[in-house]
Amino acid sequence: MDQKVATALDMDLSPYRVFTERQWSRLRADTPMTLTAKEVAQLQGLNAPVSMEQVEAIYLPLSRLLAFYAESTVGLHQATQDFLGTRDGKTPFIIGVAGSVSVGKSTTSRVLRELLARWPASPKVDLITTDGFLFPNAILESEGLMSKKGFPESFDRPRLLKFLSDIKAGKRHVRAPVYAHFYYDVMPGHTVTVDKPDILIVEGLNVLQTRELPRDGRAVPFVSDFFDFSVYMDADEELLRQWYVDRFMRLRETAFRDPGSYFHKFSRITDKEAVETANTIWSNINLVNLRENILPTRPRADLILTKNASHRISKVALRKI
Repeated sequence: MDQKVATALDMDLSPYRVFTERQWSRLRADTPMTLTAKEVAQLQGLNAPVSMEQVEAIYLPLSRLLAFYAESTVGLHQATQDFLGTRDGKTPFIIGVAGSVSVGKSTTSRVLRELLARWPASPKVDLITTDGFLFPNAILESEGLMSKKGFPESFDRPRLLKFLSDIKAGKRHVRAPVYAHFYYDVMPGHTVTVDKPDILIVEGLNVLQTRELPRDGRAVPFVSDFFDFSVYMDADEELLRQWYVDRFMRLRETAFRDPGSYFHKFSRITDKEAVETANTIWSNINLVNLRENILPTRPRADLILTKNASHRISKVALRKI
């Protein structure tokens, strides 16, 4: 083999710097812990535990990094405005959080929101999920897409892009639709308002998704084009399956018991039938979406947080700058 080729193959061509939990925790430096144990407990998801230790070891260093990035981005925008001779005002820093069903995206997003809001430069931090931008069930049913719910084609992408464009443009009182997991549907007439935050966290399955570019070179925006930083939550497929089944079984004993719940029918079947149902939903819908649409976007993230069997983030991969 040619010596130059051999040397190139031996090089570390990964675009990421990889850290163990202990190595990453050292990057906290002297950042103070600003959350109490009670507050951390309130931020946990149904089946996504997070400890004070993990907040200190993983999320505090990450909040420090994101605070640096956000402040630097403000300076970059100011420099651009000085160059152009414009005064467009402050542009929100947008963070995307992606990953599979049951991996803990929501818990991570909530913890980051609370930590970042305690940094002096970003007192106003908002969080939205892309679930609200799903098409209503009536449309999904009419288009034969109910079994593809959560896939890229089930989202009102133009509406989501318009929302993010308005946020980046610094518009006031931008509204986002609301999704209710209890009803498994978008809530008609219900919205949340985002009003010029310092930081906006956007959490969703496919927020790093791209699509085939037109051959004529026309500009086609992606959701991730509006992100200043992106995080991908990662775990082995088998862990994700087990966490999904565990969550399904816990919901069956709680929310599903309410007659108004979309999934109430699952509270009346046996435990064995419930486990079989959860595994079928995972295999036929969530796993397919993960393999076809979500996992392929992992290399596009700026940061990859990998969980182990105990839900601990055991590895952090940060994209090299």
